[in-house]
Amino acid sequence: MGFLSKLTRHKSVEQLQAEAGGARDFRRVLGVWQLTAIGIGAIIGVGVFVLAGQQAAVNAGPAVVLSFLVAGLGSACAALAYAEFSGMIPVTGSAYTYGYAVLGELFAWIIGWDLLIEYALVSAVVAIGWSGYVQALLEQLFHVQLPAWAQGAYDPAHPGSGKVFNVVAAAIALLIAVLLTLRTEWGARFNTLIVAIKVIGVALVIGVGAFYVNTANWHPFIPAAVADAGGSHFGWGGVLTASSIVFFAVFGYDTLTTAAEEARHPQRDLPRAVLLSLAVSMALYVLISLVLTGMVPYAQLDSPAPVDAAFKALGLDWVRGVISLAAITGITSVLFAFMLGAARIWFALARDGLLPKWFAQVHPKYGTPARPTLILGVFTAAVAGFLPIGQVAELVNIGTLAAFIIICGSVLLLRIRRPELPRSFRTPALWLVAPAGMLFSLFLIIGWPWFADGRPTMLGGLPWITIERFLVWMALGLVVYFGYGIRHSKLEASRRS
Repeated sequence: MGFLSKLTRHKSVEQLQAEAGGARDFRRVLGVWQLTAIGIGAIIGVGVFVLAGQQAAVNAGPAVVLSFLVAGLGSACAALAYAEFSGMIPVTGSAYTYGYAVLGELFAWIIGWDLLIEYALVSAVVAIGWSGYVQALLEQLFHVQLPAWAQGAYDPAHPGSGKVFNVVAAAIALLIAVLLTLRTEWGARFNTLIVAIKVIGVALVIGVGAFYVNTANWHPFIPAAVADAGGSHFGWGGVLTASSIVFFAVFGYDTLTTAAEEARHPQRDLPRAVLLSLAVSMALYVLISLVLTGMVPYAQLDSPAPVDAAFKALGLDWVRGVISLAAITGITSVLFAFMLGAARIWFALARDGLLPKWFAQVHPKYGTPARPTLILGVFTAAVAGFLPIGQVAELVNIGTLAAFIIICGSVLLLRIRRPELPRSFRTPALWLVAPAGMLFSLFLIIGWPWFADGRPTMLGGLPWITIERFLVWMALGLVVYFGYGIRHSKLEASRRS
């Protein structure tokens, strides 16, 4: 087999379907509502409790609701592609597995390596955010304050803070990892419970806040554009810039597809759970954006905890404790979903021989990928403990956007190559949806084409340093693949035999 042929070797859809049908690695215990809860748990969190208010204050004003809709439209295109793939190839590994079926082993490895660090870093970011809410609640309710050294990671921007290690963030990362090594249904039930608490909390914010909406705060709905040292804000440019940022809040449903081999009826339930989790989450984002910007002037939402700030400004202190509890539980479910997804992608890479087989052994008693889960827990705890949130968060979006581009292209390519394959869900208007998803994701990476003072420019997009670091991680992944994976791949072994 030639070198190029090795890079493009792939598993057929029929082979993957057979593997899914005969897989005995995991226990099939998850129903559609537990899968949906994993998706909602991954999506709803920072977007509701932080980004909606912050982006209204600094970039979009009340039109932040349009920013969510723009980001959600692009995410919906990818969600439809995921829904078609998940019903057709119900195998753990999500985008990695889908890429293996269509684009071949090298692209599959790139996607898997990309999502592995992406999910791990999201978990670390979420653990750090969880720590902040917990410490604030401890101080507010019990007047308990941790020693300075244990409150967070050392930040060069604040050298005199006395902070050394974020004990709370490390602790929650390890706790979730341990929970995920136990029976999947135990963790799923716990996750479903805290997702329910989170949704009730968000509904309370919307329901109570709606009575205090002053429609005058929605005018002007799109504030006039301004430019300062930090760039251009408000106007339509600000709306698009905010959409690049809030995209962080509108993906996460892909994590539920990593649990495909733990679903009772994957071909039926996975597409439903993908679309249902995104639909519920987008409805909550739209409502929370309208309520927050209607309760107080948008400028007052520039706070690390905008929802709390809005209720504090109106003297509604009795709601604030419930909001803090909802935020803590909500962020916990995000951590659960992304760590679950990272462990199963790692397992899938190892099961296919691209990483050592030692990682592809499930726990004999609990039936979970305990080894990668615990290693990820330790890694996440170390990152969350020693690094400030700003440094960890930089790589979060770009990996998922790159995966979305590949997935949208892959589902279109497979329709052309194999139109006869049975599909339990078919993406409607695929010839429009798939290219739109690819373009949306590309523009969220590089920026939106716009005209400022009659001249073409790009607004939004991700910082160049983020792209550089992403490329470094990808280069390291290629070293691992060509140094180990290409020779130990299960497909290579089957060819030799």
